[in-house]
Amino acid sequence: MDYRGIFEDALDALRQEKRYRVFADLERIAGKFPRAVYRDDSDNAREITIWCSNDYLGMGQHDKVVGAMQETAGKLGAGAGGTRNISGTNRPLVELERSLADLHRKESALVFTSGFVSNEAAISTIARLMPDCIIFSDQLNHASMIQGVRQSGMEKKIFRHNDIAHLRELLSAVDRKRPKLIAFESVYSMDGDVAPIEQIADLAEEFGALTYIDEVHAVGLYGERGGGITDRDALAHRIDIIEGTLAKGFGVMGGYIAANKSIVDAVRSYAPEFIFTTALPPALCAAARASIEHLKTSQEERAGHMRQVQLTKEILSEAGLPVMSTDTHIVPLIVGDARLCKAASDLLLEKHNIYIQPINYPTVPKGTERLRITPTPMHTDEMIIELRHALVSVWAQLELPRERAPAALTASKLTSGDLTLPTTGG
Repeated sequence: MDYRGIFEDALDALRQEKRYRVFADLERIAGKFPRAVYRDDSDNAREITIWCSNDYLGMGQHDKVVGAMQETAGKLGAGAGGTRNISGTNRPLVELERSLADLHRKESALVFTSGFVSNEAAISTIARLMPDCIIFSDQLNHASMIQGVRQSGMEKKIFRHNDIAHLRELLSAVDRKRPKLIAFESVYSMDGDVAPIEQIADLAEEFGALTYIDEVHAVGLYGERGGGITDRDALAHRIDIIEGTLAKGFGVMGGYIAANKSIVDAVRSYAPEFIFTTALPPALCAAARASIEHLKTSQEERAGHMRQVQLTKEILSEAGLPVMSTDTHIVPLIVGDARLCKAASDLLLEKHNIYIQPINYPTVPKGTERLRITPTPMHTDEMIIELRHALVSVWAQLELPRERAPAALTASKLTSGDLTLPTTGG
């Protein structure tokens, strides 16, 4: 049996479909975000500007965050020592979960090693613990949520993206006494649109369903205290389970859920992804908590972020580039072809020292390939102008279409055959 050949053929298939992923060798420079050192295949190094980081506020390099990590590592060491069941819970992790519960005004919170794991573990466990549960999942939910739904083994119904009428139709067809879970996101990271949270909460109350919202692309960025869209719109009390990440707006690592004590304790007690996984190290927990507590009171980062996001959208749109209209911090620039999307990304890096990862299928449907730009408060006005000039040059060199992209492009391109597509990529 040619085992090596099997894997080489699988990789060749990805390359032929233009879906083979290449990771850029980047070394972030502390204190100079969003600048980084890029090394090519020959190990030649040069400084570049990152325009696609999920460290949306640059908190990964904030003095308070770095200081908390360094101080805690010096006091408590590098690792957690094992699972929480075997090695106990380190004190910074206890304090982090209390901080997260307070952030979302919930009774309790539980931290996981990543946002993917928290979604997979929480959704699958919560659904399995409710006899004959049926899950209603938004069409564009993240791959981690889809995996949680699949792993639960429960019946699922997929409702069209942000389509309240379709969700009502599906709910109406199910026995009102049957346990139900509605799973959706607040900010969808590829199109940058926002869920109709209040309307979904209304339906949940009407039909007796639990609600589960993924706020990973919103926590830290929205709301008076950085609690996400549910914080901004004063809706957290109407959502049963809020899931988030420590790796994007908060700039560190990890995922979590916040809910009432019974739900959190049930997930803690039954989810194998939690029980059998080593806990986050104390230094990471301390750093994440420092970031959360800072953003609960500071508006500076959020205000600067929104200013630079809006300026980026305006400048790129005025240049005639196909910027997709969004109400959030996500700035998608539509290319519509996998090969050309990769070529545009390569040109930006090689000729202009700008890094923007191409977003291709299966992260987005075929024909909607894009560059996903994420401005931060640290991107200066001068950097935005440089980005504009670089993109105009690349668009001209590759003869890319410049028609303005419509809103909600991903949703409009999906067909019924795509309803289980693992969409967003991080």
